[in-house]
Amino acid sequence: MEDYRQIKKEILKSKNIKREYNKLGVEFDLISALIKKRIEKGLSQEELARRIGTRQSAISRLESGNYNPTFRVLNKVAQALDSEIKISIH
Repeated sequence: MEDYRQIKKEILKSKNIKREYNKLGVEFDLISALIKKRIEKGLSQEELARRIGTRQSAISRLESGNYNPTFRVLNKVAQALDSEIKISIH
């Protein structure tokens, strides 16, 4: 893990890379929270998909960041995880 942190630190020394990385922070935070909640609930991607009426591949794309979900989809996922989405602007 230390290797990863060191590599990340070196890469983020570039102002351009750091700016782009920071833009993705909110997206990474949301994805991480969804994955964490799914695991806490003991659900597989397949079970979560079944609960919201989609396929496992859709959950995989969502969790990998390769899908730009609508608020409706995010709300369905949150409800399936017995949770809620809260959005704020600071």
